[in-house]
Formats: sequence, structure tokens, C-alpha cells
Amino acid sequence: MSGISEYFAENGYYHAKEVFDPLAIETLEADFDRIVRQLNSSGEQIDATWDGDETKRLSKSDDRIVHTHNVQKYSRVWLDAILSADFTNISSEILGDDIILHHSKLFQKPAENGSPFPMHQDWQYFPTEKDTMIAGVIHVSDATDEMGCLRIYPGSHQLGRMEQSNGRGSSEALKQYPIENATVVEAQAGDVVFFHYCTLHGSMPNRSVRKRKTVLCQMYSGFDMVEDSNKHPNEKLIIKGWNHRISRASAGR
Repeated sequence: MSGISEYFAENGYYHAKEVFDPLAIETLEADFDRIVRQLNSSGEQIDATWDGDETKRLSKSDDRIVHTHNVQKYSRVWLDAILSADFTNISSEILGDDIILHHSKLFQKPAENGSPFPMHQDWQYFPTEKDTMIAGVIHVSDATDEMGCLRIYPGSHQLGRMEQSNGRGSSEALKQYPIENATVVEAQAGDVVFFHYCTLHGSMPNRSVRKRKTVLCQMYSGFDMVEDSNKHPNEKLIIKGWNHRISRASAGR
């Protein structure tokens, strides 16, 4: 195992610094902002603020967060970033040489009233047979604690699948892991933070004067398969290597 894979196996996350250089980030941010402008003019529901008691405890009534799935469907620049060796080579240290993009999603936490995400696991949203699903959070802007950066419980992925851990309902198990005690993972623009979908994570509100901008890529091994209970878009986009579980029927779905 490499140093990255060993660290990830033990801690359930890995903070890769300066994956994208400043020039690349400048280009990515321009298209990120263009996507946000298009969303704001669409008339669609683009606020991804969660419901639930924990969200209410952490947030203000006017908090919001701009969101869309699949930035690669808006922008070739973003498709190229997801397919880039800078991104996929680090991803393969964790997942191996065969990597499938399940989906990507854009999050912009507005300045001063950016919504929090309570502590949760991701597995209930898009479970896979072998639990290989990870996230790679591309930081388009800096993300400080005041900006509502990622918070995690290192090693919590070893708890496996916890019931009622999606962060939107009441959970006795999650009460043992308050977001206030979680490890703060501040990052700079160009960094990517990877974490396992059973790693407990969340983020506090953005109360700074800066927007927090991220694109999160959900990926799984080419030897794995998404379970039928998946409710999210499953793009099945091969970003490296091969899909060993694809069939004619599933390729068309």
C-alpha cells in the first residue's frame, strides 16, 4: 500500500494539497461562477439546505446553499478537471486503477448565511455492494472554519454502515458524535479532500464575508456496483480504467 492508501485506510479521509494549480483554479472558478449564474436565472429550486432538527439548531432562518448535480454536464472545463491525471492519479491511490464517477455536485455557501450540513454518513444515499464509494471534494475557493469547511471524525468509517445516519432525521447514534467536536479540515483553493462514504462528516454555517465554493465527486471502484436502492443520479462515467461490472442492460439504464 502507498502512503496515501494507508493513511486513508486508517483515517477514512485524505487531504491532498495543491492538486490544481492557481491558473487551473482560476479557469475552474470562472465556469463555477457561470454555472451559479445559470442556476440563479433558471427559476428552479437550487437551495439544498437540509430539513431536520439538527439543521435548525445550527442554522439561521435565511441560510441557504446553492446546489446542482453533475457540473460535467454544464462545462467541458469541469469534465476535463474530473478526468485530469492530477485528480485521478490520487483517486487511484485509494480506489485502484478502475474508477467510476457516480455523480458530481456543486455547492456554494453564500457569504454570511451559508447553510450547515449536520454530521452524517453518505452511504444511505448511494450504497454500493462493496462499500468502495468515496468523495473527492475539489476546493474552488479557500475553506476556513468560519466559512463552514468540512469537519470529520477520523477513523469513523470503521464503524461501517450506521442506521439513520443520513443527517436529516433524529439519530441516537449520531448524538455521540457532535459536530462541534469533529476535526476541522481547513483547505485552500486547489486542494482536494477525499473521504469514505461511511466517514462521519458535516460542516458548520458560513459566517464569513467570503463565498465557499466546492465541487464534490462521488466515485467508486470499477469492481463494485451501486445497489438498487440508490436514489441519486448514477452517471457510470469511467474516469480511469474499466467498469468490470457493466452489462448491456445496465449500460442503457
